Amino acid sequence: MTANGKKPKAEPAPPTTLFLFGAHGDLVKRLLMPALYNLSRDGLLGDGLRIVGVDHNAISDVDFAKKLEDFIRTEAASKIKGNAENALDPQLWEQLAKGISYVQGDFLDDTTYADIARKIAESGTGNAVFYLATAPRFFGEVVQRLGRANLLEESPEAFRRVVIEKPFGSDLATAEALNACLLKVMTEKQIYRIDHYLGKETVQNILISRFSNVLFEAFWNNHYIDHVQITAAETVGVETRGSFFETTGTLRDMVPNHLFQLLAMIAMEPPAAFGADAVRGEKAKVIGAIRPWSVEDARANSVRGQYTAGEIAGKALPGYREEAYVAPDSSTETFVALKVMIDNWRWVGVPFYLRTGKRMSVRDTEIVICFKPAPYAQFRDTEVDELKPTYLKIQIQPNEGMWFDLLAKKPGPTLDMANIELGFAYKDFFEMQPSTGYEALIYDCLTGDQTLFQRADNIENGWRAVQPFLDAWKEDDGIQAYKAGEDGPAAADALLARDGHAWHRLG
Repeated sequence: MTANGKKPKAEPAPPTTLFLFGAHGDLVKRLLMPALYNLSRDGLLGDGLRIVGVDHNAISDVDFAKKLEDFIRTEAASKIKGNAENALDPQLWEQLAKGISYVQGDFLDDTTYADIARKIAESGTGNAVFYLATAPRFFGEVVQRLGRANLLEESPEAFRRVVIEKPFGSDLATAEALNACLLKVMTEKQIYRIDHYLGKETVQNILISRFSNVLFEAFWNNHYIDHVQITAAETVGVETRGSFFETTGTLRDMVPNHLFQLLAMIAMEPPAAFGADAVRGEKAKVIGAIRPWSVEDARANSVRGQYTAGEIAGKALPGYREEAYVAPDSSTETFVALKVMIDNWRWVGVPFYLRTGKRMSVRDTEIVICFKPAPYAQFRDTEVDELKPTYLKIQIQPNEGMWFDLLAKKPGPTLDMANIELGFAYKDFFEMQPSTGYEALIYDCLTGDQTLFQRADNIENGWRAVQPFLDAWKEDDGIQAYKAGEDGPAAADALLARDGHAWHRLG
């Protein structure tokens, strides 16, 4: 990676056959195909890319390509060109569509993999990427069958890679079992565990901002930083994902992957280089340094919430238990707030507060670095108790950018202070093409760069840190209610208040 976080010269990806397992699913429709179209638009896909859908539905190659075209033109149009009428460049789509075909088959039927082998043989290149856009229960099964069919065997002339979506297990034991299953038939360098948060430009920019601007390093430690807040707030509910969410919950869905990846970006030590092994090694170390709470401490340092009926922007909304495919007495959490500690030299004594939830007041993903207060003796005649703490806010979405909050004197004859913000919004400095967030990740997989993908030890360290909370909640199933449109239950505010802190206001 270069200083702007991109590959130098951004050469087109090598000829590859990309197999999309679960080709009729929502992920392919909303994100993967629009991302592939955008990569083609930007000249990052060579003429040799072939896209092969794999699923149990019967459909011809032509009809499958037409279905993908319709996906982009309707579902993803606003993310690409602004409206359905001009969502597709006809020549661009025609070039991409020439390489689209389909394999009908059951993921658990070995004959499906014989058909996949024929597709690779017909492609003219031995390079193949298998993207598992399937339910998690198929991950191990598909990979084992790919291995038995010798489809994961590499040569100096041809690579074989597997992309796996989260969740990577449902607890520490299942994560370890999944990693062991994968590593029986392929090496770690062939595995691309994808977390779409890492495809966001502002997330990648954390590394660049931290390590290319020397002023940050001077205060990026427990001498100057009081605490860190990481928030991923959503206004949407579970919508049609009730059955999935009932068995997963917000903790499993968001914390050991998305939020811990943001934490790792903030807290990791400087890598020796911006290569995959160096970056992923430092991230694994910092996640591994998260203090393992006892069950009692985990219970005291966590809050579980579930939204009830409320309203957002004047629209009445049902509670979680009234959503489709959700049990009427469900105790599944839709909100989580945690306090974690990192026991290393840089961060000892600095609490990291994490919160994430559905049906909150605004959509907002942000990291807030809160600084220790300056000595106020010289301002003893000023109402300093009313001043907010100063901070650095890194906004991941929706208004991407970075802002320093500082204190300044108000105009006038008295020594009155106010908080001001200095910073930048991405849209004011860069022309950003519409994207799904998957473009960089797919391109990196096709070109063999694992920097933005999770390694086995990172995954397992994350679950190891989360496991005490899972164990605590098994023993105490209490859950706090909050109305749709609120920013979580009151207990989440109390979690910070007992340390003398308060959540940064969202929005």
